[in-house]
Amino acid sequence: MTTAEYPGQTHLHALYGSHHGWLKGWLQRRLGNAADASDIAHDVFLRLLVKPAARGFATPAEARAYLRLMAKGICTDHWRRREIEQAWLDTLAAQPESVEPSPEFRAAIIETILEVGTLLGKLSAKAQQVFVLAQIYGFSTPEIAAELAISGRMVQKHLANAVLQLALFDAGLMRP
Repeated sequence: MTTAEYPGQTHLHALYGSHHGWLKGWLQRRLGNAADASDIAHDVFLRLLVKPAARGFATPAEARAYLRLMAKGICTDHWRRREIEQAWLDTLAAQPESVEPSPEFRAAIIETILEVGTLLGKLSAKAQQVFVLAQIYGFSTPEIAAELAISGRMVQKHLANAVLQLALFDAGLMRP
């Protein structure tokens, strides 16, 4: 397929040529790691491929502001993922060797945790709190209601919404 078949491709190529080096340098200063900076800069431009509306910028400053905003979001995701991975590895380190899971199982667990975290991130803060208190800490509806100063009915509503989101994802009807 040629560039002419993708209307924004030429503009994206020019945007990449003009700003990739700058973005990678900015990320490297922010992260202190050339490999992560390179990966995240690459991810920014990959996301632009699937966001055609975000390709037209009036000025280079506007383009850089948008690229910086996207990069900050990807950095946040990157740091969250690192924190989750580290927490999981710390938990594993505390386990006896006889129960140490395989690398494949570890990767599957981390991926599942990240997907659940992403799905919960789409819920309101209150719904997130309700879900965590119920599913992670085992609180009952009255205990959650007292903890969050909301009615038992609202606890059930928030929990049902969270479970619905997870069920839709599990059924393949929703992406994280």
